[in-house]
Amino acid sequence: MTVSTLLMLLVFVIAIVALIKLPSNPITTAPKFEANTASTSVGLPYKAISKLFSPAERSFLGVLDNALGDEFRVFGKVRVGDIAKVESGLSRSARQGALNKIAYKHFDYIVCSASDLAVVCAIELNDQSHNTKRAKKRDELIEGVCRKISLPLMQVTARESYSTQEVLDQFIQTIKATLDKQV
Repeated sequence: MTVSTLLMLLVFVIAIVALIKLPSNPITTAPKFEANTASTSVGLPYKAISKLFSPAERSFLGVLDNALGDEFRVFGKVRVGDIAKVESGLSRSARQGALNKIAYKHFDYIVCSASDLAVVCAIELNDQSHNTKRAKKRDELIEGVCRKISLPLMQVTARESYSTQEVLDQFIQTIKATLDKQV
């Protein structure tokens, strides 16, 4: 056997081994996703939440729906970022800082006009948890955002029960006060 024949035989063997080791179609074969294995950094570490609202929030929502009637629609747990956007003209870092401030914040309820879903008012239901230093800082941010975007903010102290008429009266006072400031 000559050297050239040996080289050709070696190349042929290497090619066969390479074909055996490669997937059948290397272009379309994607890596398989395996949840909850060491090969994934996080996987999907989620579980369902059985109810969107706490009993107190659900109770207040029922009274709020009754008080506002068919003229308004109430949405719960709406992200601040869905209602307020960051102004243009900021540097990239200032913009990101402003986004970070509201990234994980939400309004307890947003009231919209039933006819066109225009945002009318934000509502915060304040229970004992709002007395902590951290919650007060969050509440100040929410109040500041609402002032900046001229969104009426109705703050309701959580109670065992609510009067439909009192809730309606507070709602009217809240939106009227904001409208009066705009005029």
